[in-house]
Amino acid sequence: MSETKTNPPGFLKSSLLKWLGVPISMTDGSFWSAWAEHSFTGKRVTVNSALQLATVWACVRLISETIATLPIGFYERMPDGSRRSATEHPVYDLLHSQPNADMTAVQFWEAIIASMLLWGNAYVEKARSGKRLVALNFLNPARMSKRRLTDGSMEYKYRDLDGTTRIVLETDMVNIPAFSLDGVNGLTPMSYGANVFGAAIATDEASAKVFTTGMRAAGFLQVAGALKKEQRDDLRSSVSRFSAGGVDAGSVMVLENDTKYNQLSMNPGDSQMLESRNFNVEEMCRWFRVPPFMVGHAANSTNWGTGIEQQMIGFLTFSLRPWLTRVEQAIRKSVLLPEERAKYFAEFSIEGLLRADSAARADYLAKMTQNGLMTRNEGRAYDNRPPMAGGDELTVQSNLVPLNMLGKITSTAGAAKSAVLDWLGLNKTGETDET
Repeated sequence: MSETKTNPPGFLKSSLLKWLGVPISMTDGSFWSAWAEHSFTGKRVTVNSALQLATVWACVRLISETIATLPIGFYERMPDGSRRSATEHPVYDLLHSQPNADMTAVQFWEAIIASMLLWGNAYVEKARSGKRLVALNFLNPARMSKRRLTDGSMEYKYRDLDGTTRIVLETDMVNIPAFSLDGVNGLTPMSYGANVFGAAIATDEASAKVFTTGMRAAGFLQVAGALKKEQRDDLRSSVSRFSAGGVDAGSVMVLENDTKYNQLSMNPGDSQMLESRNFNVEEMCRWFRVPPFMVGHAANSTNWGTGIEQQMIGFLTFSLRPWLTRVEQAIRKSVLLPEERAKYFAEFSIEGLLRADSAARADYLAKMTQNGLMTRNEGRAYDNRPPMAGGDELTVQSNLVPLNMLGKITSTAGAAKSAVLDWLGLNKTGETDET
C-alpha cells in the first residue's frame, strides 16, 4: 500500500497564486483561514472565532484590562538602597502616560497583554530621534514573522497595512513571549487549545440550533402504504411549512387520509448540553488561569481557597503576577540601555487594585503611616491629596513598650513634664500636688 501525501489547501492555493503571479496579502482572510487550527470536532479555531466565545472574551478582557489599569512606575535606585521616581527619564512618560501618538498607556498595555494571551507573543517597535527613545509602537503579532540568522541575531519581518514588508532590527524590537519552551517563541494558545475551543464552538452551534427549532426535535409522518418519491417530497414540503421557523409555524396542520404525525421528544438535559457548556467554561478558564466566578460562572465558586476573597488573592498571585513580572523584565532587557539596567527599573503597583476598595485602601495607609513605613504626606500623596505642614516625619505608635521600660515615662510629653517639675523643685520635696 502506497502512502498518499496530502498538502493543506493553503499550500496548494499559495502555489497556484504564485504561479499566476498574484500577490498574497496578510489581510486576505479567505486565504489565511485555511491555516487555522482544526480541532477534533472539525471546527477551525482562529483568534477571531475564539473571541466569539463569551468565556474567551471575558478572560482576555479581565486579565488585559486589569493589568492595563494598574499604575506602572519607572524608578531609579539610590545609593542608600531606596528608590525615587525617575520622572525626568524619557522612558517614564512612555511607560506611564503615552507610549506613542495613537495610544494611551491603558490601550497600549491592554493590546500587549491581549497579544500574549491570544497569539503567545507581543511585539513593540522602538522609535528613536537620534539616540533618544521617543515612542513605543505596538505591532500586530498576526502580521509578524521572525527567524534566527546564522550570526545568532533575530530577524523580524513585519507586513504593514498597505501590504509592504519591512525588516525590523533586533535592536529596535521588544519581543515579549508568553509561555515558551525555548524562551524566544511563545506557544500559541489557539494552536495548543484548538480542541478545547473547538469543542466550545461546536457546543454553542448545537445549542443555537436547538433554539432555532423552537426547542423541538423533528418528527416523522406515518402513512398507510408506500409513497412515490414525488409524493414524499410534496408531503415533506407541506409539513415543513408548519415546523419551527416555517412560514405557517403555529398554524393548524391538516393531514390527509391515514397520515399520522409523530413528534420526537428531546430534553436538552438528557443530551447533557447544559453540562457540556458548563464544563467548556471551566476548561477555557483553566487555559487562562481565571477563577470561573470572575467571568460570571457561579458553579463551584469556592473550589480555590475557602471563599471569594481567597480566590481573589489566588488570581492576583498565580494569574496576574507572572504577566506583570514578564513585562517588567522585558522592559529591563529590551527598552533600557545596557548601562541603565543596574540603575533604573519599571514596576507595576499592585496596590492600584485597592482603588476600588475604600476600606482596604484606608487600612493599608493607616498601617503604613502608623508603623513608620510611610510619612503622612507620602500617604496623602498616595491618595492624591496635597501635603500638610508637619507631615514629613515618620511616626510610630507608642503603645508597644519593651518589658524593661514598664512603669517608666517614655513619651515626649511625659519627659517634658518631668523636666519642668524638676526645674521647679517640686519633685525634690516629694510633693504630690503638681499644681
